[in-house]
Amino acid sequence: MAFPRRLLNDDEEVVCDLVPHWSTLTRPVAAVVFVFAVTIAGAVVNRWAGAGLAVVLVVIGAWAGVRVLRRQCTNFVVTTDRLVYRTGVLAKHGKEIPLERVNDIAFHQTIFERLIGTGDLSIESAGAQSRETFGDIPHPAAVQNEIYRQMEACTARHAVGAHAVASPPMSVPEQLERLDDLRRRGIITPAEFEAKKQQLLDRL
Repeated sequence: MAFPRRLLNDDEEVVCDLVPHWSTLTRPVAAVVFVFAVTIAGAVVNRWAGAGLAVVLVVIGAWAGVRVLRRQCTNFVVTTDRLVYRTGVLAKHGKEIPLERVNDIAFHQTIFERLIGTGDLSIESAGAQSRETFGDIPHPAAVQNEIYRQMEACTARHAVGAHAVASPPMSVPEQLERLDDLRRRGIITPAEFEAKKQQLLDRL
């Protein structure tokens, strides 16, 4: 299930929206296949045994269905501003880490996890007592690199915003001087210069 766009802040965009790796469904699927095979075999040998195993199959199938639904309702999201982890089918639980508070990112993969493309992502943020570890992340090395890229972009945006705030607006005489320079260089016509000049003088 995709991360709800209504939860995004102004000018925030989703970069990655990930669900847990498909390997988390290996056990539920294997359990359903095994019980289904045993049920068929039991029905051939004994009708009553087959009926009992069919009940077990329904229970295992329901359990597997819940696992699938839980996976689809779990999101690890990288946006242009933060990291978001949400889980839960009906009752939702979530964690958020602003990108500017992320201190360190590490990933861990066993040999088998490298082969199938999954692993754990460990994130340390400013003010946190310990690392937050998120398991079953698809291609964690690529996700780590993408988070670093978004951190750099976020830092650059904040630096530009701080510079814009620090720069005071130009005064009317300064704007008039700039307009006159544009007129002398032929970028604006004398008529445009007079019109803009009058607009600025009207503000005084």
